[in-house]
Amino acid sequence: MPTTHRKLTTVFSADVQGYSRLMEADEEGTLATLKEYRDAMSRLIASQGGRVVNTWGDGLIAEFPSVVGAVRAAVDVQNELAGRNETRSGEQRMHFRIGINLGDVIVDGDDIYGDGVNIAARLQSEAAPGGILISNTVYDQVRNKVAVGFDFLGELEVKNFDGRVPSYAIRIGEDSARRAPAAPENPAPTRNAPSASRADAPPGKALADSLPFGRSATILGVIGAGLVAVNIASWNGTFWAAWPLLGFAIAGGLNWARTARPGERTLTILAVIGAGLIGINLLSWSGTFWARWPILGLAVAAGVYWASRRRKPRDAR
Repeated sequence: MPTTHRKLTTVFSADVQGYSRLMEADEEGTLATLKEYRDAMSRLIASQGGRVVNTWGDGLIAEFPSVVGAVRAAVDVQNELAGRNETRSGEQRMHFRIGINLGDVIVDGDDIYGDGVNIAARLQSEAAPGGILISNTVYDQVRNKVAVGFDFLGELEVKNFDGRVPSYAIRIGEDSARRAPAAPENPAPTRNAPSASRADAPPGKALADSLPFGRSATILGVIGAGLVAVNIASWNGTFWAAWPLLGFAIAGGLNWARTARPGERTLTILAVIGAGLIGINLLSWSGTFWARWPILGLAVAAGVYWASRRRKPRDAR
């Protein structure tokens, strides 16, 4: 009987984005591609000292004694698979998502279980197709040892795990040569983390760069104040400046929504659109609150999205 014990290890979790769609289009071709790509992945994992722990469906779990080895293997995997995809048509391309976490796991024979595995699987589910998402425990170990860039994407909730996990996307391909720290080494808990495109800048600059019509809230405020002043100076009984101010508010809100962590971004965008519709309804008030109907539609869409996010993720053994 195998003994059960605990150990600290680097967990590498990968699966295929849109696997069901690929299978519906071409079962035999998809299975052949999956085997080819997974064989390549296993070879690259072994070359960095890793071990494939388990495979199921379109997924794969591996572990590494070295955090640096795990990240290098992930980068090698995505670069090689990207090259293989270039020889295929768009419908035949297969993109893997990879999540990496350094954590304590339970070892039972050749298999591993526990929060360390679940966090890696959660990171993988949020990674971009062809991308790599790592936890803060991995980032702390590799940020000065691997020649890639990192983008801080915020904190992820993990089912049955107490607390949130700060996550970082690894830049690969053309951006991998530009290594720059993407966020503070110990980011404070936040619901609205900088978006990937702004993460390398200081927090204040990242937010300022996301605002429309300028690089700071001060500039936006000056523009709004100027419009109000012009409206008052040319007053003819109509406060027309309310419309451009509302436009600024909606555009700024949508850009601010982009800084929300991946799991909340869609809900935040829907909320901003709903608030914008209410503003338009009030400014064009004719005695009818017509905005309630599109807002109801947005609420239904938000509910469906939230419910789909709450479904139990696939078990990552």
